[in-house]
Amino acid sequence: MIQRVCITLLAALLLWLPQRAGADDFKPAYLQLTQTGAETYEVMWKLPALDESTALKLTPHFPDGTRELTVPRVVFANNMAIKRWRIGVPEGLNGKSIRISGLAEARTDAIVRVVREDGSEQVGRILPGSTAFSVEPSPGPYEVVLTYTVIGIEHILLGFDHLLFVLALVMIVRSTRRLLWTITAFTLAHSITLSLATLGVLHVPGPPVEAIIALSIVFVAAEIMHQRQGRIGLTARKPWIIAFAFGLLHGLGFAGALAEVGLPENSIPLALLFFNIGVEAGQILFILAVLALYHLAKKLIATRFDLKRLEPVPVYLIGGLASYWVIERVTGFWG
Repeated sequence: MIQRVCITLLAALLLWLPQRAGADDFKPAYLQLTQTGAETYEVMWKLPALDESTALKLTPHFPDGTRELTVPRVVFANNMAIKRWRIGVPEGLNGKSIRISGLAEARTDAIVRVVREDGSEQVGRILPGSTAFSVEPSPGPYEVVLTYTVIGIEHILLGFDHLLFVLALVMIVRSTRRLLWTITAFTLAHSITLSLATLGVLHVPGPPVEAIIALSIVFVAAEIMHQRQGRIGLTARKPWIIAFAFGLLHGLGFAGALAEVGLPENSIPLALLFFNIGVEAGQILFILAVLALYHLAKKLIATRFDLKRLEPVPVYLIGGLASYWVIERVTGFWG
């Protein structure tokens, strides 16, 4: 039974989860430079922050000779400290580098977006320990494809609420064919709402969506226990229906994460497509890892331990953690 592998998988996950109890805290630093003249740029610097006075200790460093033309203005919104000012760079940024200090200590990365006067854009990322971001005169679409694919993969693999929902689906579906149909339904649903929300067609407040996403995990965990007790619910009988219904909500969660990063104005369809592809690639990698661990556990562990008695353990862990997220997110409505 696939449930058995979750004991091993969840043990590893739960060692890290308490450090990321928000579950969906994918908020890299974000630096946007909008060119307003041959040598002038509007700067927007967004940092994850707990409150107005507590933000990550990250600092952008511009090429030598850069001068501040206006006094920086800082506001706090949606757990982000947003700083805006204008700079002058002798001969412009083309061919020069930007670096950000403090990434290794904060264990995060940064998205950099440069918007040129002609409307073209360059998007990239600076990782802890990596070289600086180089501004190119004429970037191609390859940057957008690579950057947003990686962002999509990272978001799904660091979005533990999404992963736990997928894990619960894997646990309740008993055949490979039904699992394929279920995951396809989940993919189709969250692709629809991700696209509609990102393009501005659909507007739904983020906090209620995040709370219901956590509630969806509680629901599927309860369905797993009902199945074990001989009460076959809708999720066990037609899991693709539940996957599609809750997938619509998870897509709104993905859209919220993508909104933190932003989309290049001239490459919105391309960036959106490859963010979605990245999410799917990360999801497939996770499912393959679950199945691989299951077969490994079946060969190495099942012969030594009676795993059948422990099968409810991962279900209670999933349901308990998701219940905590529900309470945390609902109480956050009034925070």
